[in-house]
Amino acid sequence: MPSLILVIFISFVALIFDFVNGMNDAANSIATVVSTRVLSPKFAVAWAALFNFLAAFFFGVHVAATIGKGIIDPSCVTQMVILSGLLGAIIWAYACTHLGLPISVSHSLIGGFIGAAVIKGGTGVLIIPGIVKTMIFIFLAPILGFFIGILFMNIVFILFKKASPSRVDGWFRRLQLLSAAAYSLSHGSNDAQKTMGIIAVLLFTSGYLGPTFYIPIWLILACHTAIALGTLAGGWEVVNTMGARITKLKPVTGFCAETAGAFTIFGASFAGIPVSTTHTITGSIMGVGATKRTSSVRWGIAKEILWAWILTIPASALFSTVFYIIIKAIFKVA
Repeated sequence: MPSLILVIFISFVALIFDFVNGMNDAANSIATVVSTRVLSPKFAVAWAALFNFLAAFFFGVHVAATIGKGIIDPSCVTQMVILSGLLGAIIWAYACTHLGLPISVSHSLIGGFIGAAVIKGGTGVLIIPGIVKTMIFIFLAPILGFFIGILFMNIVFILFKKASPSRVDGWFRRLQLLSAAAYSLSHGSNDAQKTMGIIAVLLFTSGYLGPTFYIPIWLILACHTAIALGTLAGGWEVVNTMGARITKLKPVTGFCAETAGAFTIFGASFAGIPVSTTHTITGSIMGVGATKRTSSVRWGIAKEILWAWILTIPASALFSTVFYIIIKAIFKVA
């Protein structure tokens, strides 16, 4: 298979991963606004997809640079490493989407990338500081979302303590359109960049970017389009888990959860940290639920989600390792 054709094929697989990312993470952007009945599912996914795409025009590519050259030594990256990593991540993300588990599609990509690279070049190819930073935020992002969610809920309680529940509900039904848009912008700003980083390092190591690593404009638009289309497809089982099974949401709590999640993810995106938007919004939803009483949060569901988070990187790494061995055996490539 000619090299250019292989690069195009692998890039297409990466965009499929971006689509699956959007499909699983549709729950992040729309679950609260759907469960509170501010928008119907049809309009909610369109609203989220629009702002996922618009994020391409408002943010840099710091996260893409981290993924492209901050996790694995680029000199070890080959077309087969990238293809195997993508396939491992897609299998895990697709399975979890249909099981209704809101896993981190981002971390499945990182796990797949790590697994394929290690079996090719050993553990020495890993860039430990970048991986450590990412691993820390697996736990830190939902914690930040949790406490910022609590903070916003307490601010709302103070500001609107004299308002009637019906008036508060009416105001926040409108405000939740803005918070859903902000969260979808933050989601696009972080998650679409991960696929950009993978495709960019593929192009760079294949000699199609020239001597300097950078993210082309066409690649930015392609990745944001793919994730927006995935959001339009929607992973409805995950939407149900996020919007109804963790805690009961109202427009005011939905607004606070989305705003807390958006604040956390915007900060991570500007810092170039590939965080999990799923982890973040889950923590935020738990935070706003806990302000009523701890029993308002279904901690058993939260425990299931936590196990999915913990298993994502090793499971994706395992799948990508298997794919690498199979591809190497079939095509006799390194």
